[in-house]
Amino acid sequence: MTTDIHYTPAEPPEQPEETTGIASVLTGRRKAIILGSIALLAFGYFAFTAFTAATSYYLSVDELVARGPVAGETHVRVKGSLKPFTFERESSTSLAATFQLEDGGAVVDAVYNGVLPDLFFNPHSELVLGGEYTADGVLIVDRESVLIKCPSKYEALEVENPTEPIPGALET
Repeated sequence: MTTDIHYTPAEPPEQPEETTGIASVLTGRRKAIILGSIALLAFGYFAFTAFTAATSYYLSVDELVARGPVAGETHVRVKGSLKPFTFERESSTSLAATFQLEDGGAVVDAVYNGVLPDLFFNPHSELVLGGEYTADGVLIVDRESVLIKCPSKYEALEVENPTEPIPGALET
């Protein structure tokens, strides 16, 4: 195999003719910059969409009551606490329950069908419930939309026991 390139040590080697087309335009460094830019943009896009999807806004009970039901709204999230002596089950074997959520002096009626965790009845817990707010002013809570914000174990509590349920919250 013979090549047409001849040189002597005193002379630099002859360069082959440049090829035309995309291969000559995209050198290795340019390819790396372009691919890095595309990867950075894709990562930024996915990070932005994940952040906005994970962000959840909610209203306090007094904001919800002041605003009222909105036509066409399919889902609302509300923060409040369980009003004492308002939690009732339809029967001892039923999972359907009614109760009231309060915050800022306002109260909203709520309906839930399912099992609730014990922290739901803790007087120091904040509840964030999601569901449909009907024209009648009743919040129909979705099973997947019950969030209980536990009281901080580092905050000093009064003399009361934080594990005691809200009076009248559980049926006997």
